[in-house]
Formats: sequence, structure tokens, C-alpha cells
Amino acid sequence: MTVVEPRLTLERRLLKEHTLVIACDEVGRGALAGPVAVGAAVMDASGARRRIPQGLRDSKLVPEPKRADVAARAASWVQASAVGWSSSAEIDQVGIMRALGNAAIRAIADLRGQGVIVEDAIVLLDGNYDYISPAGGTGLNVRPVIKADRDCASAAAASVIAKVARDDLMADLHQELPAYNWARNKGYASPDHREAIRAFGISVHHRASWAIADAPTLF
Repeated sequence: MTVVEPRLTLERRLLKEHTLVIACDEVGRGALAGPVAVGAAVMDASGARRRIPQGLRDSKLVPEPKRADVAARAASWVQASAVGWSSSAEIDQVGIMRALGNAAIRAIADLRGQGVIVEDAIVLLDGNYDYISPAGGTGLNVRPVIKADRDCASAAAASVIAKVARDDLMADLHQELPAYNWARNKGYASPDHREAIRAFGISVHHRASWAIADAPTLF
């Protein structure tokens, strides 16, 4: 299988019309337990001329032993980055799409707190649906792009930064509730996770509104 290396083609085009690109990508959307996280990475015209960090890919394509290093180099490469969160309880309360939007809004608010003028940016959102504007991001210029995390280096940076942050959090939750083996499965519907749910039921960190017993094995 040929691995597509992300480029800055779209970012450079967008930066001809906008001061900043804020790339956003989510992780944890399909998990049975734990929060969803949205990474946000800022790119400006000067940054778009810098060399893309070696090994930067959509987080799903970066081998796990290398992710932390790639994420650290990605965070140093972009002008600013942040991760926004939505808990399993919030997902149960408002649904996954609104939870994704809330997490994205929190990530962008974090960028604003770092001094990023988000109103000057176009938000490059991985996927085919704008879940940010309905969550209260109506003042933002959001552009969904299918496979942005694969093709656009800024979105790949957002993806791997968020992935490492969420994996670290799931490893911490594993220490609290080791029976579910979240250090390994990260809350997804792996066979060992499903077996633990059958044995012990769901925890406070599970998405109780989901049909967990019928969830497909995702890896």
C-alpha cells in the first residue's frame, strides 16, 4: 500500500486569502469509553514555507512507538496548537456530533488564549460535515475537507497531537480501572474490552447511551 505523504498545497492556497489556517481533526469518535478530543493546529504563511516534519502523517498511519516524537515535532513546527475535549458524559447528554463541536470550540478558545486571532483564520476541518458552526462557532469560517488529515500537513499535525494527548489520558484512566485494558485498546471496541464489559459492566467513563453490547470490533 502506498502511503500518501501530506503536503501544504491547500494551506498555501488558503493563505493567499486568509491570514491563518487553523486545521482541526478529531480522535476517539468511535470509542466506547473515554472522551472525544479535537486537535487544532495553526499555520501562517511563514510556517507554510517550512519543511514538513519527517514522518508526519494522519495519526492512524503513524506507528504507535513513534507517535509521541512525531507529535512533539509537529507541535514545534506549527505556530500554535491545542486540544479540546468532550467527556463521555457530555457525549451521552448532547450526542457525538455536538460533543465534537464543543470540543473543537474549546480547542479554538485555547488558541485564542494563546494570542491567536481566530477571527482572521479559515478553519480547515477534516471530514465532510461542519460540526463546529452548530456548536456555537458561527463567527468562524469553517471549511470541511474530506481526507484533510491524510492530505494536508496542518491537519495531520492536529491529528497526531490530539491522538497522543487522548492516548495518554486513556493510559491514565487505565490505572484507575485496569480491568478494561484501556492502556492497550484506548477505549475502542477491541475483543478484550468487550469481554471486560461483559464481565464487569460499564464504568463511569463509558458512553452509556451507546449500544455498547452490539458495538463492532474496530481493530
